[in-house]
Amino acid sequence: MARKTANDDPLAPLTLAVGQEELLLDRAVQEVVAAAKASDADTDVRDLTPDQLQPGTLAELTSPSLFAERKVVVVRNAQDLSADTIKDVKAYLGAPAEEITLVLLHAGGAKGKGLLDAALKAGAREVACPKMTKPADRLAFVRQEFRAVGRSATPEACQTLVDAIGSDLRELASAVSQLVADVEGTIDEAIVGRYYTGRAEASSFTVADRAVEGRAAEALEALRWSLSTGVAPVLITSALAQGVRAIGKLSSARGGRPADLARELGMPPWKIDRVRQQMRGWTPDGVAVALRAVAEADAGVKGGGDDPGYALEKAVVTIARAARSRGRA
Repeated sequence: MARKTANDDPLAPLTLAVGQEELLLDRAVQEVVAAAKASDADTDVRDLTPDQLQPGTLAELTSPSLFAERKVVVVRNAQDLSADTIKDVKAYLGAPAEEITLVLLHAGGAKGKGLLDAALKAGAREVACPKMTKPADRLAFVRQEFRAVGRSATPEACQTLVDAIGSDLRELASAVSQLVADVEGTIDEAIVGRYYTGRAEASSFTVADRAVEGRAAEALEALRWSLSTGVAPVLITSALAQGVRAIGKLSSARGGRPADLARELGMPPWKIDRVRQQMRGWTPDGVAVALRAVAEADAGVKGGGDDPGYALEKAVVTIARAARSRGRA
């Protein structure tokens, strides 16, 4: 989700979108253009790359018009502008033209930082568009996508969608749009599964869920499907580790309501309920055995073994057996 400064007027003279998440950067531009066209349907939009913005070009684009038309000038990858063009932009920031909105897209970081600082000093409306590298950030993004259109989706549905689609925000946003368009009422895990069953089954978290539930055959099937569709082995070992650790954390925690345990263990309440169901049959010794199996698999997929697939299969079988250490049927 793009974060904005207090100055939230998309028609401010200068909008600075900072980050490397392409979808959020594009949305920052779309918001400004939509606001400008709502104000003036004949708004002229110029979308430029660094090689298209040569010294003198900005002055030409922002010179007074005979018809005083509204204009939006978008400059992408502003950190890559030439030194002479940056001078032009900085000069413009000191005296922006009326009826013109300049949108600078900047990756952030050290490159082109002087332009970034100058834009902020000039009072730019800032929109933060950071790369979403953490699963929790993508989960929050999906929830916000549903909220933005006034629709309800269960926490399990949001998690399943993230597990199935992965890290591509455009695909996540597209999936939410499809579900909202096709389904009435609350969107739950079963609905997401029907739409994205092939991809969900290929998810590393599906492999982990089936393993910690003691369902060895299903876990192995999901594992082989995952590997055949290009899921990285390290992602699967990471998911297995998370699944086993969650069992261990909850089994050693004090009893209580899901909300209380969620705060204590750093898990969302819905996950507490899921792990409680998964942990039946586990013993402390079983958790220890499973953690060793995950560690061995992790070493195997990172170069310590000849066959990452075999290392993962061995870990999945060991974890599934550990899940039955209390004689679970």
